[in-house]
Amino acid sequence: MDGNGRWAAERGLPRAEGHRRGVEALRRTVRAAGDLGISVLTIFSFSAENWSRPASEISDLMGLLRRFIRNDLAELHQANVRVRIIGERDDLDRDIRRLLVEAEDLTRGNDGLTLVVAFNYGARQEIAQAARRIAVEVAQGRLQAEAVSPELFSRYLHAPDIPDPDLIIRTSGEQRLSNFLLWQAAYSELIFVPINWPDFDRAALENAIAEYRRRERRFGGLMVAETGS
Repeated sequence: MDGNGRWAAERGLPRAEGHRRGVEALRRTVRAAGDLGISVLTIFSFSAENWSRPASEISDLMGLLRRFIRNDLAELHQANVRVRIIGERDDLDRDIRRLLVEAEDLTRGNDGLTLVVAFNYGARQEIAQAARRIAVEVAQGRLQAEAVSPELFSRYLHAPDIPDPDLIIRTSGEQRLSNFLLWQAAYSELIFVPINWPDFDRAALENAIAEYRRRERRFGGLMVAETGS
């Protein structure tokens, strides 16, 4: 969800206003995803690298997270949305950790859209953590090194039960993944849209899905021509 700051700068507004409008775009997108029958929507809300931003901006972002959970959680629960969180939590403020747990616990039994929130998340960090856990199990004799496969490695990631994404959308025109779901994105279709995140809406989501449907997914193989009798 990229481009909040640029959206604000283009309008002579503070970056905080761009982030606030970004939350509104998030609300629109979650509702649209549910309406369109999408089963899993993962949002990159705060990266492990975002801590390098100015303290005032980080404070604004944490405040938006607090307000989003407090104000929107009941609506998400009523809409049968299940909230999952991926990312590191140990160094977060206690009230933030408590809010994340509350969001997951309240919606745990819901079976509609799964909203995965990548918060304090970095894909390289996730992969390194998985490798460390596997290394410990091998060293302790609980796992044979020969047993390590891509399928086994996936089970050590933050949310091994969540399917790999079919489609990854990045706004603002930037064309890179920026440490997002690097392992899971091996065969994802990538779509880069030129609009900034606060302007993203249902039409933009539908256009991205339409583009995805026009693509041929080979997963490293060849397309086999269909034959009729």
